[in-house]
Amino acid sequence: MLRPSTACRSLAKASRRLLASNSRTVPADGLTLHHFVSQRSNPPLEQQNAAIETSITSTDSNPHRFHIKTFGCQMNVNDSDIVRSLLRGVGMVEVDSERDANLLLTNTCAIREGAEQKVWHRLRELQAVQRKRGKKQQEKVVVGVLGCMAERLKTDMLREGTVDLVVGPDAYRDLPSLAMGLLESKNDITSDMEQYAVNVQLSLDETYADITPIRSNPSGVAAYCSIQRGCANRCSFCIVPFTRGQERSRPLESIIDEIKRLHLEDGVKEVTLLGQNVNSYHDKSLAAMEARPETSYTLSNAGFHSRLRRNDAGYFFADLLEHVSEISPELRVRFTSPHPKDYPPELLDLMADRPNICNHLHMPAQSGSTTMLKRMKRGYTREAYLQLLDNVHSKIPDVAISSDFIAGFCDETEEEHSDTLSLMEQVRYDQAFMFAYSMRGNTHAHRTMQDNVPEEVKQRRLREIIDIFQTKVHEKNMEQEVGRLRLVLLEGEAKRSTLSNPSLSGRTDQNKRIVFPVNDDATTLSHSTILPMIRSIERHGWPSAASLVREDASRVTVQKGDYVVVEVTEARGHSLRGRLLWKSSIEEFSRSSLLGMDKDSKEQGAIIKSVLQTVAAGQFENTEEHNQTA
Repeated sequence: MLRPSTACRSLAKASRRLLASNSRTVPADGLTLHHFVSQRSNPPLEQQNAAIETSITSTDSNPHRFHIKTFGCQMNVNDSDIVRSLLRGVGMVEVDSERDANLLLTNTCAIREGAEQKVWHRLRELQAVQRKRGKKQQEKVVVGVLGCMAERLKTDMLREGTVDLVVGPDAYRDLPSLAMGLLESKNDITSDMEQYAVNVQLSLDETYADITPIRSNPSGVAAYCSIQRGCANRCSFCIVPFTRGQERSRPLESIIDEIKRLHLEDGVKEVTLLGQNVNSYHDKSLAAMEARPETSYTLSNAGFHSRLRRNDAGYFFADLLEHVSEISPELRVRFTSPHPKDYPPELLDLMADRPNICNHLHMPAQSGSTTMLKRMKRGYTREAYLQLLDNVHSKIPDVAISSDFIAGFCDETEEEHSDTLSLMEQVRYDQAFMFAYSMRGNTHAHRTMQDNVPEEVKQRRLREIIDIFQTKVHEKNMEQEVGRLRLVLLEGEAKRSTLSNPSLSGRTDQNKRIVFPVNDDATTLSHSTILPMIRSIERHGWPSAASLVREDASRVTVQKGDYVVVEVTEARGHSLRGRLLWKSSIEEFSRSSLLGMDKDSKEQGAIIKSVLQTVAAGQFENTEEHNQTA
């Protein structure tokens, strides 16, 4: 590995050549993936890490200080955790305030124009801060850009002089040496072109499997785990294959090891598996091929098509999900962002069988029109998508479905837009991410189509999409959520909690946020106290108060990371309000036969909830009064 100063000079020369030959570097008709992808494998990880440690570890008593701000998706959040680990590993110190840092990093998103504009605004602000501190405090400050914008807009950033350091998603291993070289240079960084450093090379095999991410919120009860990087789908509108590279998956064992550490050592209660196309995960490592030499992979149904011809050996997503769910019955598992084509029957069967795999599926439709889906190169029809949803609901009746929608894609007609609205009416999504189309350079649409839907039409269609989603989600939650008993993972105090009116918040199995009040000491009854009451009601009708629970029945304190049973009392759009009933666990709740009881038998559910409310409030009327009430 080059020494940091040599690396910076070499990369600076490459940057100047890139600037001077812009017309050749970025053709007018866009780049293909092979322009971005390295054909060489990375050196052995041991060799890379050893070189970094011996060449750039700082022994200075006043270490360099970094601050990182993250824009975009969960993958970017996880990438920032990887960057944090790498920088701390060479002695740098993370600080909360940008004013205290001399390395200012921004992890960026390029998926939509709005996200990019936010980053440009931030970079210009940081450039002003850099110049001010350089003149007044004689302090060297390095401004760096990471992530998807770093790869996509490196030329523009260097030309404008808004950044000193540009590092793409697959080059984070080089970040410590590049940053240290700039920070320790004796030259004036604001005036010396030699001090720019760039590495945006994409990789065919980089997954950072050996890097232990350091979370920005180590006490949080939920965590991300990246299992797959890049994407091979090549949808017409999407920039991801050109900013994140070709699809590749981490070895299964490395994922299991990371999640075990998160759960057993860090106390994480919920893990979300991440990938650009997470459910197309395919571990083709030698160990996986030997362990699973013969498997049979199928798509969601016959109406879906894929660009990939899969080698049937190795581990697929259902295999990984099964292994993760077996780490602990009290560890919730989610995953995002999937593609509708990769929901084979065995995956749905596994989700139906495992209580700790959450009943929430992201099904990004993008459009409800078959002709539009073909133009988007999505690989399915409206009919195939609806058939998949029928299969899902037949196997997982209590599932929540979320989706993505684009308004105003190239050549979209009013009829195609109406098809999207009718799909939303029919499905009644529980969550949706809705945006007006913004063309991204280098995509198939950029090379072959015209962004010809007027902006005012895009915005009108987007408003109609949002309006119908909000109407339907409120309607659905009123019908299906109010009155239900939900197992909630407690995440902490609600945003509007006060000393006089304390309240907590968490998420249901269906990924719906719910807020509920608590008493001053945040206590409730335990599952072991409540369950005998319910069993007695089921067998003998309404018992005496004494047989329900002793007046001195112990109460337990609930805190962040606990599972609690909450009755949904109110729906406000797609958010819920509720009443805390008792503390439980995934196993206890799933084995108690309470799940769905309140929906399947309204009379029985009403009796149970009435008893729980009475007992939870510490009220013990006589049996005759209870019988009259029942």
